[in-house]
Amino acid sequence: MMNPLGGGREPHTDDVVTRQRGNVLLITINRPQARNAINRVVAEAIGEALDTAEADPAVRAIVLTGAGDRAFCAGADLKALADGEDIHPAGPRARWGFAGYVDHPVSKPTIAAVNGFALGGGTELALASDLVVAADTAQFGLPEVRRGLVAAAGGAFRLAQQIPRKVALEMVFTGAQISAARALELGLVTRVVPQDQVLPAALELADAIAANAPLAVQATKRIAGGITDGGVERDAADWARNRVEAGRVRLSQDAEEGIRAFVEKRPPNWTGR
Repeated sequence: MMNPLGGGREPHTDDVVTRQRGNVLLITINRPQARNAINRVVAEAIGEALDTAEADPAVRAIVLTGAGDRAFCAGADLKALADGEDIHPAGPRARWGFAGYVDHPVSKPTIAAVNGFALGGGTELALASDLVVAADTAQFGLPEVRRGLVAAAGGAFRLAQQIPRKVALEMVFTGAQISAARALELGLVTRVVPQDQVLPAALELADAIAANAPLAVQATKRIAGGITDGGVERDAADWARNRVEAGRVRLSQDAEEGIRAFVEKRPPNWTGR
């Protein structure tokens, strides 16, 4: 397949591939066989890429996408969770949150290039991005309640901040999905294009941002995003509540049953415990 980035650094053959073209850094989740689901290796690599981009004055915009043409990101790697693995960044990196991304504010504008379905954590990556370019085949949704879990990577509070509240609540209460066209109507995404145009369109948008004065763009993002010293104070209470509530649910029998039922491909048997 032709490389839409042209020249630049050669990618690593890892679960996360980074490549820089001009002033744009492209981060690709490279696990198409797992529908680009997030494990700890992926989360730490994305977080490190963001830190590198933030410190590099040559990077003025960041694009995040998934490998292949089926999924942008299927969310958390439930098979890894079922095996007892911790999928979140470890140690001091834990502050970055899910995928090393959702609670990792940077001054450089971020664009999610959603090349396929984006469910659960995939939608939460889109919610954490400044802009979203989506394929016309993309699907968005937070199905965690169907697995006995909470959309704990920001979805439980961010969706209602970014689209009409009652629409958001219906989505998070039912786990229902919406199309890219509906996401555009609701303002969840910035642009919808044919699938083979997602990455070129996202890079074109990133180039338009990168053509502007970088200090002005970054200051504008910090003002709009409430970013001070690398953190967002106005989100602190939401994240604290999120940790308590999601932590309780994660330790429940229903959460264990939901993940087991998913792996075993059967309907869950909820007990409310």
